[in-house]
Amino acid sequence: MVQLLQHSHLHTVFAAATTTIGVGQFPRRRAKFPTSLVLLPRCTSSSSSSSSGAPMDANPPTTAMYPLHRCKTIYLVRHAQGVHNVEGEKDHSAYMSPQLFDAHLTPLGWNQVDCLREHVKKSGLAQKIELVITSPLLRTMQTAVGVFGGENSVDGIENDEDVLWEPNVREANSSVAARGMKFIDWLWTREEKEIAIVSHSGFLYHTLSMYSRECHPTIREEVGKHFANCELRSMVLVDTSMLGSDSPSYNYPGSIPAGLDLPSDAAP
Repeated sequence: MVQLLQHSHLHTVFAAATTTIGVGQFPRRRAKFPTSLVLLPRCTSSSSSSSSGAPMDANPPTTAMYPLHRCKTIYLVRHAQGVHNVEGEKDHSAYMSPQLFDAHLTPLGWNQVDCLREHVKKSGLAQKIELVITSPLLRTMQTAVGVFGGENSVDGIENDEDVLWEPNVREANSSVAARGMKFIDWLWTREEKEIAIVSHSGFLYHTLSMYSRECHPTIREEVGKHFANCELRSMVLVDTSMLGSDSPSYNYPGSIPAGLDLPSDAAP
């Protein structure tokens, strides 16, 4: 059963979970480690060595390997076309209009939702995603429910108040990026490993820019592209500090049952 919750920092949450989070309430166990968005990271070492210390390859590896239980897969989605997008194309100042602040989707936007929903079903994501997080604005909630909602959805919103929103105040880009990084840290307090996030172009752009600064220029350019309406991109989050507390659910210790550990050529 999918549950709908309200989270003031960005988001309304759909989750196959029983834990609820009220407006403005982060879990008490905050992330105590830095997080990193893995985007085909470059290796920082100059060479690889064998056990004898001799270089195995003059070129550093171009891939990275991390324990699975220290990773989360996130699916980032920008909302479908809203009426503010249509007006903003005609006159950019329309984006500042109070009447368009909480814009709803256009007919084209709903068609975009239908197309993405079909993709999510055909690709198998509908069965994989455990948690859906969305901005509390109407256009993102319409997109989230239209794409990921279903007959088993449950409305778990505890409060409609948004404690972070201030009228007549436009958030600086640096504040958007800082809020995005704080949100990514909050994701590590969740037990879900496959998470969809429905948000806005500016929030996605500034947050990803912070996490892609150390990436190869090709990757940085890919990540830095603005999202199209109803675009979905998948990323991997990794706890690179190795201080996370989640236990590996798929690992198996071996040597069970206990016995002599003989070399294979000595086996009968």
